[in-house]
Amino acid sequence: MAFLSLETGNYRNLKAGAIDTGASFVFFVGENGQGKSNILDALYTICYGSSFRRGTDADSSRIGSRDWFIKATIGPLDGNDQSSGSLLDTMVVSWDARTKTIRENGKAISDRKYLVEKYPAIVFCHEDMDFVSGEPERRRFFFDQTIGLVKNSYIDSLRNYKKCLKMKNAALKEHMFDVLDAIDVQLITYGLELQRFRNDLMAGFNETFTLCYNKISAYDRVVQIAYRPSWKSYDFGEVSVNLASGREREIMLGTNLSGPHRDRFYFMDEEGDFSLRASTGQRRLMSLVLRIAQAEYYVRETGNKPILLLDDVLLELDPEKRKRFMQYLPPARQAFFTFLPGEPFKDYLNHDTIVYWTDDGHFLRT
Repeated sequence: MAFLSLETGNYRNLKAGAIDTGASFVFFVGENGQGKSNILDALYTICYGSSFRRGTDADSSRIGSRDWFIKATIGPLDGNDQSSGSLLDTMVVSWDARTKTIRENGKAISDRKYLVEKYPAIVFCHEDMDFVSGEPERRRFFFDQTIGLVKNSYIDSLRNYKKCLKMKNAALKEHMFDVLDAIDVQLITYGLELQRFRNDLMAGFNETFTLCYNKISAYDRVVQIAYRPSWKSYDFGEVSVNLASGREREIMLGTNLSGPHRDRFYFMDEEGDFSLRASTGQRRLMSLVLRIAQAEYYVRETGNKPILLLDDVLLELDPEKRKRFMQYLPPARQAFFTFLPGEPFKDYLNHDTIVYWTDDGHFLRT
């Protein structure tokens, strides 16, 4: 299934109205600040119910407005393709200044886990640099997102772990020490589930990441991602003993001191942490290859194709790296790109491409 059309109202700087998106490639070309990234953000919001940018739902409102909506018609690109069914779906995400509502064919969706499974999208954007150069929590977020794309049970385990962690920290702060043992049982149970999921991800993910990075960058050393869990054991009893031994310090500090929320991921070559020595260009390319590997993992594990949203991803690559990057793009239901006017976007056209000129929130088909 693919986006056949997209309509917005009061969403960021986009002019109210609908555009045709029924093609395998859709290009948005225009100067900075004209709405190219905002249209990708609207597509992402349909897929997951929230923006890929940081901020609140109110931040997505057009200046002077308090509410907004996004509406998409979803169906097969090829009218003769019956593999996904013959009926069209309508997805609407709306905000009324207080409450956000997500509806599919008029029926409210209360759990976004449903969207992850049905409308998977992978966004490539400048903020992805955080996954390479940012805080450890940003790397954890990326890998949590990657696993959650294909395993709903991981989303459940992550939610349950965070709930237990919140309960334990509250108990420590409120001196409710008699409940800590019971909370730790649940914390360890869900935490070990997360560790196993993360550990299982690494082998296949690393194979794709290393191959793509070395081929696109022409870097002559092997770069891999190392997973370093906070708990050094996968055995319930050993973890329980270690938590108990640290209980006194946790009580003194009023917070839980170990667990998957403190796991680390590193980009390593034979000299150590490569991200500390890499140039800005190398780190930027690593962030792009992370998304390629994420999409490949999704395709390999599910047999399905995601939607790709690529926001100015080729801008910082030299011509040879651009060519190799496009060669390694994974199969997709659709791919949406943004380009500046001076970029050679015509080099990337395929037989089924729609091109829009973007100007102050307006989209003119060329």
